[in-house]
Amino acid sequence: MTIDSFTGGMFETNCFYLEGPGILIDAPQESADWLTQRGYKVRLLLLTHGHVDHVWDAARIQREHGCPVGCHPETVPMVSEPEFFRWFGFDLEIETLTPDLMITETPRRDLGGVEFQALEVPGHCPGSLCFLSETDRILFGGDVLFADGVGRWDLPGGDGDLLFRGIKTKLFPLGDDIKVLPGHGPATTIGRERIANPYVGLESDPT
Repeated sequence: MTIDSFTGGMFETNCFYLEGPGILIDAPQESADWLTQRGYKVRLLLLTHGHVDHVWDAARIQREHGCPVGCHPETVPMVSEPEFFRWFGFDLEIETLTPDLMITETPRRDLGGVEFQALEVPGHCPGSLCFLSETDRILFGGDVLFADGVGRWDLPGGDGDLLFRGIKTKLFPLGDDIKVLPGHGPATTIGRERIANPYVGLESDPT
């Protein structure tokens, strides 16, 4: 799998383009321009969750590329209601879209010609999805697990205990060799975070 990446917007949010199938995972600010500059055609846009920094350019990409958008059902209000973030006190408004594919947890699903395992790992955000390519041993982790960190849980719908539990019970068992491509920051591996992550790693557990 050949993957290109882009980091954009005020929150330095990562997105990933799978060059063969033309799949884009997440759509931060300025990603639409980056796609044009690179000459990439998006055939499917997958959203790991609905926070504004990950969906900023999603509607524009859907419109310009004519591609379907897939997300968790709990992400739908975040991308389809223009006032959604204002309801929670954030002075933000995005161009809305209507998702085409509803994705929930499943051991395998063909998405755009690639077989993924979809894992629901809420706690950072309701409806947070991670996409695992078992063949390539790559996890597109969204804002769940970072290098030396985890997604923040103090935003509306956040739950730290739920997030930590999901990481330990759903992500860590995937295998230490799994490469994690997160929504922010550098790539890491399950093995590294399982041992040394200060929030959920073995070294963080006083017992």
